[in-house]
Amino acid sequence: METYTGIPEELKHSVLEKIKPTETEKKKLLEIQEELASEVKTAADKLGVSAVLVKMVGSAARGTWLSGTHDIDVFISFPEETPRKELETLGMAIAREVAKLAEHAEDRHAEHPYLNIVFKGFDVDLVPCFRVASASHIKSAVDRTPFHNDFVKARINGCEDEVLLLKQFMRGCGVYGSELRTQGFSGYLTELLIIHYGSFENTVRAASSWKPGEKIDIMQHSEIEHREPLVIVDPTDPKRNVAAALSLDNFCMFIDCCREFLKSPELKFFFPAPFLPLEDREIIERLESRKSTQLAVLFKTPDVVEDVLYPQLYKMEQAVAAFLKEYEFSVIKTGVWSGKNETVIMLELISGALPNVKKHIGPPVWVKEHAEKFKEKYEGAEDVFGGYIENGKYVFEIRRKYPIAKGLLENQLINCSLGKHIHQSVNEGFEIIENAEICSLKDLDFRIFLRKWL
Repeated sequence: METYTGIPEELKHSVLEKIKPTETEKKKLLEIQEELASEVKTAADKLGVSAVLVKMVGSAARGTWLSGTHDIDVFISFPEETPRKELETLGMAIAREVAKLAEHAEDRHAEHPYLNIVFKGFDVDLVPCFRVASASHIKSAVDRTPFHNDFVKARINGCEDEVLLLKQFMRGCGVYGSELRTQGFSGYLTELLIIHYGSFENTVRAASSWKPGEKIDIMQHSEIEHREPLVIVDPTDPKRNVAAALSLDNFCMFIDCCREFLKSPELKFFFPAPFLPLEDREIIERLESRKSTQLAVLFKTPDVVEDVLYPQLYKMEQAVAAFLKEYEFSVIKTGVWSGKNETVIMLELISGALPNVKKHIGPPVWVKEHAEKFKEKYEGAEDVFGGYIENGKYVFEIRRKYPIAKGLLENQLINCSLGKHIHQSVNEGFEIIENAEICSLKDLDFRIFLRKWL
């Protein structure tokens, strides 16, 4: 049996060379943070809003940000007793005042509104929040973040590089990001893993043996049971699972990546070769070799934020697959892609066509009343090929209403379980395209998705 010799130091060094912010980057970030804090205070004074504090949070404030990422989170905190309406109105007024200096500004909405701006090349979120006494007494979800900041800053000192390695490794595995589109690991979650396990290497080794139900409770203060695959009890809030957004598949993908990496630690795990868009010729070749049916449900992308859109898309994906199965089509797999203008639900079926004949099994012959009604209904009826008794039950071979999957969806898609915004968009119009017709979709990002899909 091979002896485990650890991850080569030179590998970690070469990864850090690529991902660790330079002194110039750090200096620039600090300057921008100070400038933003000053602008928020000036805006608050101008609007006559007192008792407002500015707090820099997130990875930029904790020294765990990756080189090249220019994200800053500015929290505009109001006293706990501030009415929510007032917090929203005044908080956004301060944010809009700061936004006058920005290159771009966009209203966004989580539990309450916040402003996203591009300020001197940095992507900045200006977020109003309540200044609560503890994270277990929050008035809105964002109120926890300053507590996360304080907890990590007090414990991460000296391990920042380990966090960077873990983040980049997760990026390489495709499981980094807790937004509902990705359903992966958040930045805060990576920091907690490093705090718990002590290093990138220890985390990877431990994760290679994880099973669903894995639980980490750093403060030993968990108050409730959680059912997610990975449970990381929030050190600042004993009721919350920091890993709640992580899907089972991404949990398992990370385990698999950790195992493969430990067998052969290489740079490619951190920086995998990019997927190239699939060309028409390749699409045709792959369709030919698979001999399955590919269907793409195409409709206009609803104008909502991703965290609202993606749960509805995943719900639609499951609903459409269940609907096809109900009509006896065998679904191999499903997938979702969404671009700025159009969205595609992909479906791969064993076959998109079924025989016209369908076996319809009735009640046992001895259940007289039901059996006679069933026989009366189908015997000699139109679109019935014939009838017989099998295993004591009446069976009639009837004409299938929808023998073609494409036709079924064209007729019935709107009756599937669709979220509010998806329903509106599909109602305005959709298209079902099949097999080689998929070549008509030219978006390069979709073609990259298609390469992974096929």
